[in-house]
Amino acid sequence: MGQTNMDSNTAKKQPSKQMAWLYGVAFTFLIALLGYVLALVPGFDRVGQLACAIIIAVFYRQIFGYPEAIRPGIAFSSKRLLRAAIILYGLKLNIDTVLTDGLGLLAIDAGVIIFAIFATIWLAKIFKADKNISLLLGVGTGICGAAAIAAIAPIVKSKDEDTAIGVGIIALMGTIFAVAYTILRPILPLDAIQYGIWSGSSLHEVAHVALAGAPAGDDGLAIALLSKLGRVFLLVPVCFIFMAIMKRKNKGNDARDTKIEFPWFLVGFIIFSILGSYVFGHSIPMSEGVMDGISVLTTWLLTAAMVGLGLNVSLKDLRTRALRPLAAMTITSVVLSVIVYFIV
Repeated sequence: MGQTNMDSNTAKKQPSKQMAWLYGVAFTFLIALLGYVLALVPGFDRVGQLACAIIIAVFYRQIFGYPEAIRPGIAFSSKRLLRAAIILYGLKLNIDTVLTDGLGLLAIDAGVIIFAIFATIWLAKIFKADKNISLLLGVGTGICGAAAIAAIAPIVKSKDEDTAIGVGIIALMGTIFAVAYTILRPILPLDAIQYGIWSGSSLHEVAHVALAGAPAGDDGLAIALLSKLGRVFLLVPVCFIFMAIMKRKNKGNDARDTKIEFPWFLVGFIIFSILGSYVFGHSIPMSEGVMDGISVLTTWLLTAAMVGLGLNVSLKDLRTRALRPLAAMTITSVVLSVIVYFIV
């Protein structure tokens, strides 16, 4: 009887599954809000909301531990909201612009992706760095930062902790590189178009390209974003290539442990890219304010998802596992910048 009462009291203290889900999702958005506020502080504004939110989430985990009671909601944010953000991210890709004005840049973009991935993996072997984190960083460096890492992670069966580490590093280093570009802009012998191609083809995130491309004026920024969109455009084929590689690698192993789930969110990414390129604003009127609102929603969904991933990071493991992949990714990024500079 006493045991029954004790179990009953314990159950009352634990939130129901529905409430645990709700609290968990709300918790990730709360930290996302704190990240937004921190990003308003001078100095942190260069880092951005995404990286600030991850930093807060990581430190919360180290100080207070993982909030087990609301795990379902946190898991929902780190997986479902992440995929929703990637789908909405497709609206930023103007397929028509890439195919009509950016075909010449696609060759450079393809070369950038191939170099970034293989160079990071090669350096990781030399440094004896964590292979999975290094792979994610190579993909993020070559394509489009956090969104690319998030898209590739489930295909290569990355742990949430590794994904969070990769996103945190790419956000931090991408910001440092973008600021460095803006500082170098006045002293480089590049015109606005050349500088735009250089920044758009070598920087990590779309936001980083926008930050670095702005000093080059409207024309420089436009060509920078076009160069970047070409790399985003190649995200889908790269994902399918990795799917084929993983299936071939796991061939003959236990299918229950190696089954590769089809990334349906990439189909959503393609559909929304088509809608954004040919439907919204064309056959279906869509104001700029609405599109800006969707962009803001995408950012918040991605930030909440990154918080969920950040809560899985252990700083003890980070110290031992992240430094060498960081070194490999940094060297790759520097060499990539130099190569693209001389190409343009």
